Amino acid sequence: MMGCRRADLFSEIDKLRAQLLHNVEVMADRQRVEEEISQQDVLTRIENIILGIVTSLSKDEAPVLALPNRSSWANVSFDIAIGLQMSSGSCVTTIRSDCASSVAKFAQILKILLVIYRLVQSNSYATKRDIYYNNTQLFGSQKTVDSIVDDISCMLKVPRRSLHVSATSKGFISGDLCYMEEDGTRIDCHSSSAAVAVSSNIGGIRNIVSCAKFVMIVEKDATFQRLLDDDFCTKLSPCIIITGKGVPDVNSRLMVRKLWDTLHIPIFALVDADPHGIEIMCIYKYGSVAMSFEAHSLTVPSVMWLGLLPSDLQRLRVPEDALIPLTRRDENKLTSLLKRPYLTSQPDWQKEMELMQQTKVKAEIQSLAAIAPDYLTSIYLPNKLRYGGWV
Repeated sequence: MMGCRRADLFSEIDKLRAQLLHNVEVMADRQRVEEEISQQDVLTRIENIILGIVTSLSKDEAPVLALPNRSSWANVSFDIAIGLQMSSGSCVTTIRSDCASSVAKFAQILKILLVIYRLVQSNSYATKRDIYYNNTQLFGSQKTVDSIVDDISCMLKVPRRSLHVSATSKGFISGDLCYMEEDGTRIDCHSSSAAVAVSSNIGGIRNIVSCAKFVMIVEKDATFQRLLDDDFCTKLSPCIIITGKGVPDVNSRLMVRKLWDTLHIPIFALVDADPHGIEIMCIYKYGSVAMSFEAHSLTVPSVMWLGLLPSDLQRLRVPEDALIPLTRRDENKLTSLLKRPYLTSQPDWQKEMELMQQTKVKAEIQSLAAIAPDYLTSIYLPNKLRYGGWV
């Protein structure tokens, strides 16, 4: 009897998986396989930049570094199989060594290139935090180091992990999943009470074992913890839940992509019914402008929007005092989201966002508790998954 109920629960998810696998076969030839970049290759690319600087100096010219602009939509093109990717002829920002406004950044880039060169040469690793403490006066803030490491990664056309620079993960994962870290540590994510921190070396993960029927991305840590407390992964076993705690870090995105590449099971997003939640879901699905140069390893275009949908608020008659009026900032964010190049391929998402524009209200996932304290885990999510309530 239990087996029948279990099969019934996952029948729509199984249908979705069959459809996704078909799409994978159709789109496989459109996705470029990311070539492994050797350590020597990374060293050579850094040497070529230094050679350019030395050549300029030998000609009595002020050295200039050209960085692809990572903040402009004009530099990005959209491919439905990949998401937002940096265009080959992208415009660049020039960092001059003889200009007061950019000389500090020029020095910072050179310093970090030196650190990276030594790391790659000695086959050792450092965190972005380590690099910041290497010269706090020069860098001024951790944010400066984070941004420059990504600039260098983009300039050299090398994934950040090939630069031997790692970042501490902020995400957590739980559910039907075991894997081996690069150092041989066996990680088991089955514990129902405590989640496992997302690895800071996703590329080194191997021997992934899982019977999960789906992965669910949870926008916020509070909701993720609530699911853990309610033993969600056992109730809807087998599944995997993961959170990037708001706007996801690169490691959380790499982990979602790794699970997709390995397991090819449906990936759902559970986010607040507000413009910020929608944007976070779009980052997992289609990527971001700032990291568009690494789109091939970061995006998962098969991600489906499970909830909270603006139409759910009306359908479930969520109490009015649990709804929040849209601010002017929310309305501007919604308008800009609707102009994104990927929205034309998502008419159902467009409808949901237009409904939010009309009703002028938003709601957090926690608003479902106004219907019943355990409504999210006992009724909302099981029904959504059983009857295919995603878009």
